[in-house]
Amino acid sequence: MSSRMIGVDVGGTFTDIFVLDEATGKAQVAKVPTTRPDQSGGFLGAIGARVDDLSTVSVVVHGTTAGTNALLERKGAKIGVITTAGLRDVLEMRRRDRPRTWGLRGEFTPVVDRAHRLEVPERTLADGTIRTPVDLDAVRDAARQLIADDCRAVAILFANSYANAENEVKAVAAVREIWPNAHVSSSSEILPEIREFERFSTTALNAYLQPEVSGYLNRLETALKDGGFGGEFMIVQSNGGVMDVDTAAKLPVRTALSGPAAGVIAAGYIAQAAGFPDVITGDMGGTSFDVSLIAKGESMLSPQTSIDFGMVVRSPMIEITTIGAGGGSIAWVDRGGLLNIGPESAGSTPGPVAYGQGNTRPTVTDANVVLGRIDPDNPIGGKLARLDVEAAKAAILEHVGKPLNLDALAAAEAILRVANSRMAGALRLVSIERGFDPKRFAFMPFGGGGALHSGAMLADVGLARAIVPRYPGVTSAMGCVIADMRQDFVQTVNAMLDGIDAQAIGAQMQRHVDDGLAMLDAARTTFEARETTFTFDMAYLGQTHTVSVPVNVDVTDGQVSAPTQDQIGEAFDGAYRATYGRLLANGTRRVINLRSAVTGKRPRFDLATLAPAGGSVEAAFKGTRQVYFDSAWHETKLYDRLALPVGAEIAGPAILEQPDTTVLIEPDLVGRIDAFGNTLIERATP
Repeated sequence: MSSRMIGVDVGGTFTDIFVLDEATGKAQVAKVPTTRPDQSGGFLGAIGARVDDLSTVSVVVHGTTAGTNALLERKGAKIGVITTAGLRDVLEMRRRDRPRTWGLRGEFTPVVDRAHRLEVPERTLADGTIRTPVDLDAVRDAARQLIADDCRAVAILFANSYANAENEVKAVAAVREIWPNAHVSSSSEILPEIREFERFSTTALNAYLQPEVSGYLNRLETALKDGGFGGEFMIVQSNGGVMDVDTAAKLPVRTALSGPAAGVIAAGYIAQAAGFPDVITGDMGGTSFDVSLIAKGESMLSPQTSIDFGMVVRSPMIEITTIGAGGGSIAWVDRGGLLNIGPESAGSTPGPVAYGQGNTRPTVTDANVVLGRIDPDNPIGGKLARLDVEAAKAAILEHVGKPLNLDALAAAEAILRVANSRMAGALRLVSIERGFDPKRFAFMPFGGGGALHSGAMLADVGLARAIVPRYPGVTSAMGCVIADMRQDFVQTVNAMLDGIDAQAIGAQMQRHVDDGLAMLDAARTTFEARETTFTFDMAYLGQTHTVSVPVNVDVTDGQVSAPTQDQIGEAFDGAYRATYGRLLANGTRRVINLRSAVTGKRPRFDLATLAPAGGSVEAAFKGTRQVYFDSAWHETKLYDRLALPVGAEIAGPAILEQPDTTVLIEPDLVGRIDAFGNTLIERATP
């Protein structure tokens, strides 16, 4: 009987796995180095470390960074664009912005070369009227030219196709007849929404990722099946939901923040269960530090994200702020004598200096090793037998100490101070600068390195407490296992609220619900419930920026009861007043877009099954080690974290060690094990 679920998160440095046996409620974790350039090796290696027989596995859910990396490193496929005459350069002009605001220079190269952006005669007006029917012979000629130029994917981008997709649908059908593979992206299928650049950019980036991501997913699926896997293979989306692998291959742009999104989902679930619905997450891996805010148990969704300058993806994504301050981020002193951290990372190969794999420049991890905060005899990941403390110390002295006239220990503390400052800045960005009081929030560090820095975040940002999950190093992999299945839809309406065709709105909602429920029906997984939500993007006439307006719509047995004009108007007034504190007298209200989400709620496992069974503080005690805090060595108690019992209280300075991370409890802090095996770190009461 297949009862095991597996979550796999591929990061820049490590590939993490979380195995849940649904029959017993038991969980296992593993961490292996990420393999490059083909990440599938580490993926299968991680599963093989814990599962001998893949036929016992019912579901494998994958949080992938393949799409993110392809975009950031510009390693997508060679693609072409077929567009309306006159719109060849929309992708290049963008919003007339530039990479650096100040200065006269700003370069940007679109992911599609201008020679491969071809125009064809066709024109649809903004009201949906077709002024010029599409010239299908010109479309076929353009497609043949792109094939001859070795383009591996194509995007069809026609003006105003959100209002009437007829021309674009005909062109897509003509191209698919002659295109040598399935990589044909259409803007009316991917984003039927007003605003040319955002629609063009999202569709072009989808085409750019399709050959790479679909090839990667196909290799994984084939290898899983060859190993005896007969269950369901699913991919985490950037919105925090999951989708089947076929959808992911068609819509890879929805995986752009897949891995980090899985971690936020798990963090929200863990924090809610622990009684802290307001939490700021900090995912510190080897390459980056990803921060997200969860308020009242709900993660923030952003309708649009810039993956990098000019790479705009308009698709709902969990709001995640990323900075280059991971454990492998390199510390360096610039010509002005300032200490910097990142953005360059040593990654998994060669890794920090202490790994002994050829890197000579110090990293954040090297600073933690030199200060005694990481056990050199038990490095996480299981690949290395021992960390080279002396080499790390020498590198810090050479590259940071000498230029700043500091000894090795002071230089290591300086590295951590700068890294912590950058991390604290990211936390303030998502909290204080958006009107949230950090004193109300807990900090949840995860990833391999986050729990070493929780005390610094409490001190620097003023957070109430930190919650370290039971398995922080594999939180994103756990998130894969508990994420719901979700599909988002959007359709531009672009009509005044007065006199709006409510029946047409209801019919569009019904189409979204039908498509979403069909996706859930096709899945081979079970759902505890099915939910539908609807929001409108609305504004007053003359305004550019919209407010998101949730509308309660009754959906019974898959049938939508259309909202009335008055219901939509009342919902807009409430949302606008909540955002701006007032309404505009005599303002004409306008409905821009309809957004729908259909979610299949997957069964949650009981987090209490992860809690330690029995044990004692005395039995978990491993000895002491000298650790450097605030310019002095402190004798610090060491504990086997997974052996500490529920209710145990550990006063700092202390270090809790486990295979996938190290938890640091600094002086003046105290750690307590809760009923779920989390460690709550708070300021010690005098």
